[in-house]
Amino acid sequence: MFITPVTDFPDRFVGLKQILVRQKDGWQMMEIELARIVSGRPAIKFVNVSTPEDAARLTNRELAVKRSETVELPDDMFYHFDLIGCKVYDTSDGEEIGEIVDVESYPANDVYLIKMDADKLVRLPAVREFVKSVNVKNLRVEIDQAGLIE
Repeated sequence: MFITPVTDFPDRFVGLKQILVRQKDGWQMMEIELARIVSGRPAIKFVNVSTPEDAARLTNRELAVKRSETVELPDDMFYHFDLIGCKVYDTSDGEEIGEIVDVESYPANDVYLIKMDADKLVRLPAVREFVKSVNVKNLRVEIDQAGLIE
């Protein structure tokens, strides 16, 4: 089965022995028989998936690895899941603005979805002009909102 990776590290599939596959009722760990790169794209052969019908049941599913198996990132880069749950603070007055609830990816840059209260969700471009510091260990993101969020 070919994989459409949403990772910056498509080679990371090679050498994996198992991977999490999202099912309708949650995540299921599946064993990998073979993984390689074919024409620049990851391809996986799962154990006990040997017919086109078996493979079709896994089409359009999300894949994930355990946190311990993620690729180590440089200090100034973060996984989307690291940012979710971070509190967002304004650098001008230190006041809490809200919490990151999702990260959207676009060709130009990512966008943080910030929940400000029960009714208000805002989008903030994840660019240096606005995002001044990120500390995922302390779940804290500081931004210069410069009138973007009211």
